Amino acid sequence: MTELRIGPDKEVTLHFALCLESGDVVDSTFDKQPATFKVGDGNLLPGFEVALFGLKAGDKRTLRVEPENAFGQPNPQNVQVMPRAQFQDMELAEGLLVIFNDAANAELPGVVKAFDDARVTIDFNHPLAGKTLSFEVEIIEVKAA
Repeated sequence: MTELRIGPDKEVTLHFALCLESGDVVDSTFDKQPATFKVGDGNLLPGFEVALFGLKAGDKRTLRVEPENAFGQPNPQNVQVMPRAQFQDMELAEGLLVIFNDAANAELPGVVKAFDDARVTIDFNHPLAGKTLSFEVEIIEVKAA
């Protein structure tokens, strides 16, 4: 029997670390329980899934994932300037994460980029947009989904 390889209709259990080019770790399972996902279930971005295709249990890799295959490039339209009055009772600081509710009442996080007495600039791009990432993986198990 041949070993199952990662691809469509597979369930994968793995350890992973997601790192910035600086080496800073964004997320990792190496110090806790491994993650399990079904290929195509949306738990892993498609660019990360495709990078794993062909790997099998026991494989270890460090993969470079470009922004286009990860969280995309920042979109200037996702940076909004709002009246300072909307933040009256809030102590603002650059880098502060602020949660808004969209029209469907879903949470929409934004980061304060700049502010003055009149306006606040909020960036709604994903914090990892525009970043090239290092995706370190250790495949533990691959089985039919």
